[in-house]
Amino acid sequence: MMQKKGVAILGSTGSIGTQALEVIQEYPDKFDLQVITAQSNSKLLIEQAKFFQPNTVVIGDEAKYQEVKDALFSEDIHVYAGAQALCQVVEFNEVDIVLTALVGYAGLKPTLAAIEAGKDIALANKETLVVAGEIVTERARAKGINIYPVDSEHSAIFQCLVGEFHNPIEKIYLTASGGPFRGWSIDALKSVTLSQALRHPNWSMGAKITIDSASMMNKGLEVIEAKWLFGLKSEQIDVIVHPQSIVHSLVQFQDGSMKAQMGLPDMKLPIQFALTYPDRLQTNLPRFNFLDYPQLTFEQADKKTFRNLQLAYEALDKKGTAACALNAANEIAVQLFLEEKIGFLDIARINERVLLDTPFLSNPSYEDYVETDLLARELATKLSFRK
Repeated sequence: MMQKKGVAILGSTGSIGTQALEVIQEYPDKFDLQVITAQSNSKLLIEQAKFFQPNTVVIGDEAKYQEVKDALFSEDIHVYAGAQALCQVVEFNEVDIVLTALVGYAGLKPTLAAIEAGKDIALANKETLVVAGEIVTERARAKGINIYPVDSEHSAIFQCLVGEFHNPIEKIYLTASGGPFRGWSIDALKSVTLSQALRHPNWSMGAKITIDSASMMNKGLEVIEAKWLFGLKSEQIDVIVHPQSIVHSLVQFQDGSMKAQMGLPDMKLPIQFALTYPDRLQTNLPRFNFLDYPQLTFEQADKKTFRNLQLAYEALDKKGTAACALNAANEIAVQLFLEEKIGFLDIARINERVLLDTPFLSNPSYEDYVETDLLARELATKLSFRK
């Protein structure tokens, strides 16, 4: 029977964080919410704190500290601010598992801090493994820490491997919806608008990950993440487009047998499985009916049109700081696109140039990753002014 777990949610106001809170609300006897954090959404963080009564809240934006502190003055809740506080609160003795749902590179340092403190990780921040997968997985192994994937595709692979951990993987297939521009030509993508890119056909997600899905960079980052989570080579990871988003991913074993994890698109399921593993708790989520989906279709991913996916494979094969540089460039490029300062195809253009031009280190330290991230962001920003 599952023991009650103390949970810290880093990024409680985002899409994953709010859904994780809904899961915790469903099972008050299974979870003890210790920590919630937000970068800048102080209003929602305050609402969440008053409703869920965690032990501690952290607002990343120090300018909003007093607002949060004053709003929670009458509550029995500790309030902290700043990036360093994120790393400190995950070390609390009452925390058993840390859900890292921060956006982008910001998730790396607190995740490492949680690992050093001996906390299990429910990882929704794929960039942590993209940027520094070797260091993160090495430290987790050394500490005997479990990293439970929250991405629906990696959760699917993990669920397929339960009971199979002693059997070698021949190949995995990460499924992709294809996003809003599946089947589009490069010429058609030249005129893509921000509102078009933000309309994902199957999933409701934050703005950054939605744009990454539209450009296929999200799937590229997942390829790199899968390498570190499951100890694979690039040739063992394939991407197939599956528009219905029912088959969340597949594993092929050395005897040729395949396992797939299926279900209706709902992020609450992988969030809950990461928090409750090895137990599965009863849910009231809608059930999949095969008769509602008489056809499940699959297509080859188009790496030529969606260049970001190819770039991710190139960074994975190059190793070292390559994926760190690519991720940093993409974070800058996506933000510029969200601000409508560059076009949709400029995202891949900037990413490719940064991957080529950022100084490369084959055996980086943590400090090298920090420096690479900084250099790549600077270069991406400069490139945004050149068309």
